[in-house]
Amino acid sequence: MTTGNTQESIRFEPNEDCPPSIALVVGSQGALLVLAPVVLNVAIAIRSSGLGDKFLTWGVFAAMIICAVITALQALQLRRFGAGHVVLSWPAAMFIAIMVLTVTTAGLATFASLMVVCSLMQVALSWWLPTLRRIVTPVVSGTVTMLIAVSVLPIAFEAVSDLPTGTPAIAGPAIAGVTLLASVIATLRASGRWRLVAPLISILVGCAAAAAFGALDGGRIADAGWFGIPAVPELSFDLTPGKEFWVLLPSFAILTLVLGLKTISDGVVIQQASRRRPRAIDFRQIQGMVSVNGVGMFLAGIAGTLPTMANSSYSQSLISLTGVAARRVGIGVAVVILVLALFSKFAALLLTIPGPVLGAYLMLAMGMLFVSGWQTILRDGLDPRRVLVVALASALGLGLHGHPITRDIFGDELGGLLGNGVTIGAVVAVGMTLLLEVMSKRRARLEVTLDMSSLGAIDDFLVKVASSLNWDSESSTRLRSVGEETLSSLLTDEEIADDSKPPRLVVVARPGTDRVELEFVATTRQDNIEDQLAFLTDEPTVPTVDDLSFRLLRHHAAALRHQKFHGVDIVTVQIEGRQ
Repeated sequence: MTTGNTQESIRFEPNEDCPPSIALVVGSQGALLVLAPVVLNVAIAIRSSGLGDKFLTWGVFAAMIICAVITALQALQLRRFGAGHVVLSWPAAMFIAIMVLTVTTAGLATFASLMVVCSLMQVALSWWLPTLRRIVTPVVSGTVTMLIAVSVLPIAFEAVSDLPTGTPAIAGPAIAGVTLLASVIATLRASGRWRLVAPLISILVGCAAAAAFGALDGGRIADAGWFGIPAVPELSFDLTPGKEFWVLLPSFAILTLVLGLKTISDGVVIQQASRRRPRAIDFRQIQGMVSVNGVGMFLAGIAGTLPTMANSSYSQSLISLTGVAARRVGIGVAVVILVLALFSKFAALLLTIPGPVLGAYLMLAMGMLFVSGWQTILRDGLDPRRVLVVALASALGLGLHGHPITRDIFGDELGGLLGNGVTIGAVVAVGMTLLLEVMSKRRARLEVTLDMSSLGAIDDFLVKVASSLNWDSESSTRLRSVGEETLSSLLTDEEIADDSKPPRLVVVARPGTDRVELEFVATTRQDNIEDQLAFLTDEPTVPTVDDLSFRLLRHHAAALRHQKFHGVDIVTVQIEGRQ
């Protein structure tokens, strides 16, 4: 790494102690950033579900409390729960459509049951992350994310007409248009801290436009008390789930996987933004972040509100603008949100935002979510096989969403539940990915122990791989050298005790047209190889005995990726060759 890659603006890294006063000041800024999305997302979901004002007030209060708890847990990092970073969280907009569908067709009790069950899936996902990484790929998660955005947009347009009786018909589109225009101008013209509050500026402008049309009602603010806990509505939990539960469970499970995968991407961004010097990603902290998501889903299910999700863009912006990435900031954010949650007038103020303003906000948010999904797809590149997955899943998901054919096949009740474009597209994407994985040509596999004595078996295995591709002797030698150097890199410097069981090492070769992807899956405790390779970049060109293996590996490999999970290390190396 060179000096140009460092982030000298970072004053406090995650594990460094910053003064409590700084943590509270920066935490206040972070809390103000997430408050608007917390209230708006929940308000849209509850209003569209047809629940009353009592549920609306309670839902917003519960969401604020849950977001505070989750932000604190992410910062604390208790065992396998938490990221140990500043992770700003708010209710997940991607669950708005499925909440509306579930509450209106099956009731709030079924929604609560599904959320609690899926919270366990979220925790399990963090444990099974190494296994699922080749099934729920960026192509799958990106495609589902785009379908989610498209499925939520009708709710946004319906909100435009949500106005008091007697308001002119033109008021809704006019208020939404002014809000969108203000959002675009604020985003394009603002910079620094002002860019972070651009959504709030557009909401204020939209509310001013609503007041001009007489569509802004301040009665809720006048009726609300200053401090207190709102009345708890009648919440329930279905212990004997019916057919609606089982029909909707696949949709919830798929959204849960997508939420987990988005959390992985957000965790990567937050880790990179929190360090002065670039460092390879520690997926153990990512697993902790996903586990806390499960806690958030459980609490949201019990409280009858939307689950939480991390937001990397706001977290990254807060860190880059303040230079403070210390974990204490997460505690500061939680404290401020808890105080504001008890300030009833503040929540009532946000709940007076008219429907057209909420609709405009949701339109822009879903547009950004759609673009985020497309960026996720492009992250690993698009080859003809991945294009086929995206094309087929998108076509069927968009084409069959709400189509009468599902009702003709399954009946009106089940057809309405099964005709969800997100579910259809996700099933197709996952199915296609599994099919492509099974049809991968000439995949070879070897299982040995993680020990230098296994070098002979690995060498013989790679000789057969090179022979099957008709590679020349130079390419074959390079492939064998990579196998030896990767094995050496994975071995821990500590001696394994005589009575301990040697770790397993699985080597998988996936040949391509002009290259081979080697995947080494092992259990080890050593530092991340990418960190060591990055460190060597600043070292003298003459290698020492200790770093010789890493230098050779970097020299021979076309690409290298090291993912470190709890109990599992995965090193993926690509080697180019010719016949």
